[in-house]
Amino acid sequence: MKKRLLSTALTAVLFATANANAADYVIDTKGAHAFVTFKIKHLGYSWLHGRFNTFEGDFSYDDKAPDASQIMVSIDTKSIDSNHAERDKHLRGKDFLNVDKFPTATFKSTAIKFDEDGDEADVTGEFTLHGVTKTITFEIDKIGEGKDPWGGYRVGFEGETSLKLADYGINYDLGPASTHVDIGLFIEGIRK
Repeated sequence: MKKRLLSTALTAVLFATANANAADYVIDTKGAHAFVTFKIKHLGYSWLHGRFNTFEGDFSYDDKAPDASQIMVSIDTKSIDSNHAERDKHLRGKDFLNVDKFPTATFKSTAIKFDEDGDEADVTGEFTLHGVTKTITFEIDKIGEGKDPWGGYRVGFEGETSLKLADYGINYDLGPASTHVDIGLFIEGIRK
């Protein structure tokens, strides 16, 4: 029993130490160096691309203990932009995002597992959209990190996942080729 308690305490101390060494970053939305994008097939013949113009978030990251990283992103669903005003109005309505009732989509990581090189990771977390929360896992790639010309320090990642619309209570019939939407997260963080 004492060994188990000691092991648990040691694990907690090591995790806390790893988190204490992690740097905190704010996602650079002010400088427009971050994007939340989406694409969905249109009738199976082409892709419809768009983005969410307003979002915010932060993350912690330490390249010496990358698995202790964490990320939180909050998306303003009203800011959906498919480059077509009438379509965007429909997407904001009850058939799709229902932004008056569900103005925010969020992602909060629960686990991150990097490969040996520290360049790729599987990110698992809770994604909430349209009032429904699901656990999702997606792959990310580290783009790079280093000092910027203004005396700061930055690190960037990108990742993409595919979501089944019906899993989030969005049941509007777009045809059999359009049951899933691909969400892309491209972030550059500035160390706080």
